[in-house]
Amino acid sequence: MPQRIAILDFETTGMSPAHGARAAEVGIVLIEGGRIVDRYQSLMHTGQHMPWNITQLTGITSAMLQTAPPAEAVMREAAAFVGSAPLVAHNASFDSKFWVDELQRAGCEAPHAFACTVLLSRRLYPEAPSHSLGRIVRHLDLPPADKAHRALADAEMTAHLLLRMQADLQRRWHIPKADHALLQQLQICPKKHMGTLLQRLSDAHIQPALF
Repeated sequence: MPQRIAILDFETTGMSPAHGARAAEVGIVLIEGGRIVDRYQSLMHTGQHMPWNITQLTGITSAMLQTAPPAEAVMREAAAFVGSAPLVAHNASFDSKFWVDELQRAGCEAPHAFACTVLLSRRLYPEAPSHSLGRIVRHLDLPPADKAHRALADAEMTAHLLLRMQADLQRRWHIPKADHALLQQLQICPKKHMGTLLQRLSDAHIQPALF
């Protein structure tokens, strides 16, 4: 049975919950069997104002957040939408902090494992001039976002990037099961050993195991 993976993106009021920043919008895309199967998006009211510079980037205003659903309700819906699926984000070290912080505020657990498409991109496409989301999407000629720097649009771009990675692992390296556990293994592999690891994984699928 194909594995379901949830791709997550937040727009936020700042860089880190540790410095008082809160989530302002969440977007989640579910992929399964090589395609997008569902989406979730919501603005979130936390009582914080949206800084002017972030409004300039995202288009999200403080007025929009004032009429948004309470963050706790949004996060409970988001957690139910994700269920037990493992998570992927572009720069997961950023989004995972807000996922955990906002779920804790909502009284929910956050047991989800994360994989990061930034780390994976650096290892699978070392020739790319940049591994920022917009630039790696253009480099690979993937569908661009209708509205960049909004949570669902960025989650969809990340989903297309992840699907391309899984397809390339299958086509180029004959690794048919590019599941979340494999992605986590690849993202921590030192770049200089990446070719060796991919070849070993490929050989394991092509050749019968010898015991």
